Amino acid sequence: MKFKTLLVAVRANFLLLSVILGFLGASLAWYEHQEYGGDFNLAFAFIAGIGLVFTHISVNVLNDYFDSRSKLDYKTPRTPFSGGSKAITDGLITAKQGLWLAIGTLVISIPIGVYFTVVQGWQLLPLLLVAGIIIIIYTPVILKMGYPEWAAGLGLGTLPVLGLYFVQTGEYTVSALIAAVPSGILVHNLLLLNEFPDVEADRSVNRRTLPIVVGKKNAAIVYSALMVIMYLWIIGAVISRDMPAFTLLGLLTFPLGYKAISGSFKHDDMGKLIPAMGNNVFVVLLTQLLMGIGFILAGVF
Repeated sequence: MKFKTLLVAVRANFLLLSVILGFLGASLAWYEHQEYGGDFNLAFAFIAGIGLVFTHISVNVLNDYFDSRSKLDYKTPRTPFSGGSKAITDGLITAKQGLWLAIGTLVISIPIGVYFTVVQGWQLLPLLLVAGIIIIIYTPVILKMGYPEWAAGLGLGTLPVLGLYFVQTGEYTVSALIAAVPSGILVHNLLLLNEFPDVEADRSVNRRTLPIVVGKKNAAIVYSALMVIMYLWIIGAVISRDMPAFTLLGLLTFPLGYKAISGSFKHDDMGKLIPAMGNNVFVVLLTQLLMGIGFILAGVF
């Protein structure tokens, strides 16, 4: 498999999400070490981050594998932000190669998880098991259950932040959970808005995403409400002193969030929806990046 083909198959441009999730979780832990004492292990952060990226790759490729088997990827419209990599349907790799790539990257991440479970504590194991189950059953099972967006928010949002935090601290705290909630909301909304163009194709293979179950208009309302709640959550966490004031930097993405919200209600106009999806991606990535930078600044000053 050529390197360029591999980059397409793993959706390399989407892997920045897992890198930023790892950065946020590690930054949170670093901040608390500066505040309350303790040693931050940069090697642990790097190794755990690699494990997170490999699991993200597994999610992406496994999704493409199942979508090629159901013929869904032949029906979904191509957009810069949704519809899968098309690596299998375009003949860049075979379905068998895709399956082995997904399995291989998941298997590579397992020893990393085992290592940190042994070194830092068994409490990491339940988190890893939940994440692993979500990865395996997401496309064939969860997507047909009526509200699949929660799985993405939990498995590729909240849990990675908590996992990277635990790797450094050996514990879960209320403050860490509070700091991880915005990531869950953001990744939930990332998937939700990206589902809008795929409604007809998804319905043909019996998927039950939120835009299908409640309709695009109501899904846009849910998306918008959660976006506002996410920003209010950051403000509330700072007021309650569960997060430092510097994490208010995350609010700088609000203008992009407003544009994404406005575009979500113009869901039948692809000329308006595609830019909204782009703004949504920037909100998801930049909000978490700015929060992570906020934790670092708070630790320094």
